[in-house]
Amino acid sequence: MNVKIDSFKHLVKRLAGDGATSYAFRTALISRLREIIPFDAACFTAVDPQTLLSTGAVTEEGVEAIHQRLFEYEYVQADFNTYTQLVESDISVATLSGATDGQLERSARYRHVLQPAGFQDELRAALVYDKACWGYLTLFRKQGSALFTALDRDFVSELVPIIAYQLRAIHLSLPAEDKVWVEEGPGIVVLSDQLDIISHNDAAVYWLHLLRQWEHVTSHVIPRPIQAVCTRALADSAASAKGAESAGHSSLAKVCLRIPDGHYVTIQASRLNGPAETTQLAVWISAASPNDMLPYLSEAYGLSEREKQILACVVKGLSTKQLAESLHISAYTVQDHLKSIFIKTGVTSRRELLWRLFSRFHVYDTPDTTHLK
Repeated sequence: MNVKIDSFKHLVKRLAGDGATSYAFRTALISRLREIIPFDAACFTAVDPQTLLSTGAVTEEGVEAIHQRLFEYEYVQADFNTYTQLVESDISVATLSGATDGQLERSARYRHVLQPAGFQDELRAALVYDKACWGYLTLFRKQGSALFTALDRDFVSELVPIIAYQLRAIHLSLPAEDKVWVEEGPGIVVLSDQLDIISHNDAAVYWLHLLRQWEHVTSHVIPRPIQAVCTRALADSAASAKGAESAGHSSLAKVCLRIPDGHYVTIQASRLNGPAETTQLAVWISAASPNDMLPYLSEAYGLSEREKQILACVVKGLSTKQLAESLHISAYTVQDHLKSIFIKTGVTSRRELLWRLFSRFHVYDTPDTTHLK
């Protein structure tokens, strides 16, 4: 067993090498994992570690049809093995059959989503590395197949750190210095509570096309990041109406992601007020702001927690004296941390640091989107 695990860990490293994209890595890993653990379908989702919402998913046949319902049971309905529970637990991998003691009917997700779709058992893994979650891996077995075993669960558990690490590394890879970005205004999309598009502005055509390219899905599929933020917004609204907090890592219905061509993009959803019998959602898609990018850039440059705090203060324009007072440390300590930040980011001054973090990622040159309509 140990030899098999070690061999697969080396395979994971190879799959993530040679400039592999997140989509290619996740697709290849599903294919190779099936050679070790039999399963009938899989879903491999990348997530925003700040909000634990989907930034894109690789789904196999049979899963796409129930994908939106799975979102509902993750963010709206209480059930066994939600990913939020797995992220916050010491045990990040679990099977539905194990959680229900073999009585799958105890799970509402099983009764209302999995069983009608022909699925039986489900194995879930929250891909956590260094206390941050970068993705979710879900394996499914159809009705009539054997249930997942403790050995299956333990094997995937051994792989979680290396898969999460490689997924993190891919997502934190920075675009080339000479990368030319394109500029497009905010895309605004209005959807029903069933996530049918009601209306959108012209800029949304560009952003929707970009997101669908990122996920390799057709024009009939609502990109999963949009599905995720909308479902979270609906859950938060329902919880607010009841005067309770919604289940989830964060109530922010927002994700930030970097798609392969270099863009950092933010997607945010909000429930619209209207007639009592109708519910609509507004989704805002735009190039990420400096504040949205900062957590990713800090991770990409390997900054320590204290260095991240100092960088956030530098971005706000605080002087060395103000930094020292704010963080209750000496000015000399601040200077030492700044020197370390300069070394890690390859700059020699605050001004150059701010350019590297933000001006480098400035967008320009409006694209022609008429061919996308």
